[in-house]
Amino acid sequence: MTATLDLRFEIREFLRSRRARVTPQTAGLPAYGGQRRVEGLRREEVAMLAGVSVDYYVRMERGGLAGASDDVLDALGRALRLSADEHEHLFHLARQSRLPGGPRQRTPVAAVRPALQQVLDAITGAPAVVRNGRHDVLAMNRPGRALFSPIFADHRRPANAARFVYTCPTEAEAFFVDYDRAATNAAAVLRMEVGCNPHDEELIALVGELSSCSERFRREWASRDVRLHGHGSKRLNHPVVGRLDLDFESMVLPTDPGLHLNVYTAPAGGPTADDLARLATWASEQPW
Repeated sequence: MTATLDLRFEIREFLRSRRARVTPQTAGLPAYGGQRRVEGLRREEVAMLAGVSVDYYVRMERGGLAGASDDVLDALGRALRLSADEHEHLFHLARQSRLPGGPRQRTPVAAVRPALQQVLDAITGAPAVVRNGRHDVLAMNRPGRALFSPIFADHRRPANAARFVYTCPTEAEAFFVDYDRAATNAAAVLRMEVGCNPHDEELIALVGELSSCSERFRREWASRDVRLHGHGSKRLNHPVVGRLDLDFESMVLPTDPGLHLNVYTAPAGGPTADDLARLATWASEQPW
């Protein structure tokens, strides 16, 4: 894996993969008899649905998004029936294409600010971590360190959740109640990050590492699926306190580009809230 990704290739394969999954029936087009030579929609069908010429759509699918307006991208997203996350990914790819001189590498944040660590430490009732788009866990409070103790068992730093999912599948399957979902989401979040920062050398190196050692990752990566990691649920089998059914919120940190604050909670009075309290007690007893 080289230290640079071909942005035009990323655009081409993303659009082709999304076009292939939309049938004429799904798009509301008449399906005539006979064998279709392509899976999903034809290019001319996408062009018609998006309200652009066939030549213009062909240029876009070949990677030429630099000149596409937001209105055209919106129309293309509707034609391909993109999800909200896929729509955002399309715009990320277009923004990178429009940059003068080509895509830029965002300078990754290597460490969190002391004041941000203070914020984490002030959150005593819930696990909290700061992560980047590569799934690196850069900082955490004590409950956060306790919650993700299986991931921190790998002594490579920074700890990386995607590496844990794909290179430690036995441990990951024991930790994540729905391992298949975790594996699908981990690759999809990395693919989303590629659209935002296609020349992040550490990101590209991580993708290369996981591709070389995990057949499961290669399969998930080939799907070209994307996902924003904004909020949701996480179900874990913690080795100390057992089953945890958690809600999480992932908040962008505007003054720290690329970083997110993740906080994990449970409804008050429920069994998971009691287990989180036990987890906090256990964390306070550890020599971290």
